[in-house]
Amino acid sequence: MTDKSSGPMLAADGTPLKRSLSRALRMQKVRALLLIAPLLLFVVLTFLAPIADMLFRSVENQIVSETLPKATLELADWDGDGLPSDAVYEATFFDLFAAAERKLHTRLGTRLNYEETGMSSLFRRTGRKLDDFGDVYLDQFKKVDRAWSKAAPWAEMMSDPDWLAGQEALGRGDAGPPFVLRAGMETLLPRTSDAYQTFARAMQEEDDNPADEKPWATVHIALAEDLATQDVSTYTGPGKDRLQATAALVGSADFETLDYTAMFLDINDNWGDTDVWRTIKLYSPAYTSGYFLNAVDMQLTPDGPEWRDEREQIYGLLFKRTLYMSLVITLSCIMLGYPVAWLLANLPTRQSNLLMILVLLPFWTSLLVRTSAWKVMLQQQGVVNDVLVWLSIVPDDARLALINNQTGTIIAMTHILLPFMILPMYSVMQTIPPTYLRAAKSLGATNWTAFWRVYFPQSVPGIGAGSILVFILAIGYYITPAIVGGTSGTFISNRIAYHISSSGNWGLGAALGALLLAAVLILYWAYDRIVGIDNVKLGG
Repeated sequence: MTDKSSGPMLAADGTPLKRSLSRALRMQKVRALLLIAPLLLFVVLTFLAPIADMLFRSVENQIVSETLPKATLELADWDGDGLPSDAVYEATFFDLFAAAERKLHTRLGTRLNYEETGMSSLFRRTGRKLDDFGDVYLDQFKKVDRAWSKAAPWAEMMSDPDWLAGQEALGRGDAGPPFVLRAGMETLLPRTSDAYQTFARAMQEEDDNPADEKPWATVHIALAEDLATQDVSTYTGPGKDRLQATAALVGSADFETLDYTAMFLDINDNWGDTDVWRTIKLYSPAYTSGYFLNAVDMQLTPDGPEWRDEREQIYGLLFKRTLYMSLVITLSCIMLGYPVAWLLANLPTRQSNLLMILVLLPFWTSLLVRTSAWKVMLQQQGVVNDVLVWLSIVPDDARLALINNQTGTIIAMTHILLPFMILPMYSVMQTIPPTYLRAAKSLGATNWTAFWRVYFPQSVPGIGAGSILVFILAIGYYITPAIVGGTSGTFISNRIAYHISSSGNWGLGAALGALLLAAVLILYWAYDRIVGIDNVKLGG
């Protein structure tokens, strides 16, 4: 290193000492980051990613706009009064036909049925009958040329020659490269081009070759609409004579056309109900607050959020019940677990180890088995009632109702969660020197004063840790309440599990889960403000 007066201090390799130290610290931080990277990745994938996905699903609503893209655009200009225009019915026909061919219309009906009862059956029934109306044009086209009912003539007219040549080299049923439309067809036959491209892409999604498949009825309908408005006299491509002859047919007075509004009303009268169209329009945006409103017993209406009828307000009750019962279970675990933890911390080692085995024994038994055992024990002809009758505590004709209610849930969950309360309290109590109590007594304190003024304050961090653990576990339980809780002892988590696994309403289940997560975080924040999370210890 050089003298301070002659320049900066240098390291052994000749670089400035400050730069060398910065590089060493940077490398140290990189090594530390690489060491924790696997754990960080694990936390992101198993904890943060599911929460983010849950929050996204609670507002995601793209199924309506993706399944009915044309209809939602047409509905944007509808004011909600009276029936929509025939253009809306026409767009809905094309969208629903494509969705029915891809088996997506039932999913849309199920989604909208969450908001308006009867939508599921409406979409399912409509999807089955659209084909009957779509063949009206094909039957007339075949009078001009039966080639309209075959796949090859359509493929020659609508497909790019190079794409079609590549398809002919493939085996039957092979999809090949993405479909390419013949140049100029979008200008000549815009509706037909759009309908045929939709058909071709759907076929390729199913790994079929569009050139080998007969087009959907929507393609024939789109062609009729194009021929009624477009001039095809200059067309010189494949099927020129057939196309121009068909254009003459469409322009004649004898050509039968579709009335889309009448067609939908003929399928089902509910298509004339403005509430159906309002529901579709209301839930056409890609994101919605409807799931969160439903989760707090409200609903999204054209006039804004509104409270549901009092008879339908169940989620607020379930949230209150969940928080109340979880608090009762936590307090029960404190009252039962504190004496056991004190014994574990103060008994001789041999006896303490035996008692610890008994505390840990429930962990070695299936949760389902333990819950089912309580269902047997708590029923009116069960062990608990038999013992109470034998001890003459309750008369035989007035046995206690301990199952399928809140009492059964509290008893069963207290038993299941008790070890989670005992172990944190024990770990803290084990660190409290017994000499403190002896010192307090030697200074004249009674047993109660010594315990309450000296021992108990030092055990509070263990109570806090156990309470947080038990409370958070309790509000998320759903197996035990489902088995022993009945209708009055179930938690909000039971409804979340129902929507995720049974009803298929993942959006509402995610919204309920997000609200439950928010409630836990708020309670955690309140606990930190009142008690201080730094005072929570697991021992040491």
